[in-house]
Amino acid sequence: MTYRVTDEQARFYKREGFVQLDGVLTEQQLEELAACLEEVMRDHADGGDNPELERVLRMKMNTWRDSGGMAKYSLSPYLADIALQLAESSGLRLFHDQAFWKMPGDSKATPWHQDATYFPMKESDVMTMWIPLEDVNETNGCLSFVPRSHRAGKLDNVDFVKPVDLFELAKDTAAAGHEPVAVPLRRGSCTVHHGLTFHYAYANRTDKPRRVLTIVYMPEHATFDGSSRHPLTMGLNLKDGDAITGNLFPVLARRG
Repeated sequence: MTYRVTDEQARFYKREGFVQLDGVLTEQQLEELAACLEEVMRDHADGGDNPELERVLRMKMNTWRDSGGMAKYSLSPYLADIALQLAESSGLRLFHDQAFWKMPGDSKATPWHQDATYFPMKESDVMTMWIPLEDVNETNGCLSFVPRSHRAGKLDNVDFVKPVDLFELAKDTAAAGHEPVAVPLRRGSCTVHHGLTFHYAYANRTDKPRRVLTIVYMPEHATFDGSSRHPLTMGLNLKDGDAITGNLFPVLARRG
């Protein structure tokens, strides 16, 4: 099974910092992935003691370590190859996967943020593949992106419960003046966005959870930012500039 990213889509990603890709997963794959995700999220641990964070997102990191079924997708060479077709690096490693459920009822929007500000690598050209398990729109929590905001550079990371105004921080950057674009998706489609692209998710105003698997890819030769503290690199005795390698960060796609 292969998926060919068109030249137009690759140019769009490079220029705008995000891209929509349709028909990435089949209905059978979605049913399998949904069943695996339901299983690992039954015992979710991340953020469960923070009711305010749960209003924004219910989440679990590195589901692939808990479930062979999740590993089938999070470590998928097929999905990693799609990301590699958009990347400029020679290969891609997994940094982590993350399940995000935006719960119904008392839901809050996910504030504007840049993914790369949370990650412990010097390189900013990380990529997030965002795979919803149902149709998503502005009613149940689709993403919105600021085109070309990946050229603004790395700003501060944003607390999801008490967020700063990312647009105030970016008023004198390349992101200024670009209007956000909402990206509704049909089930089976996904988006891929650059680590510096500003993005936001609407609140879920429906009566069902909005379920998403994200896969974060980093360049094959990504290096550790010694000033960062991240749970996935703590305890690895990495020094500033060391390559982030090993079984916890496997290479999933490589050119040639």
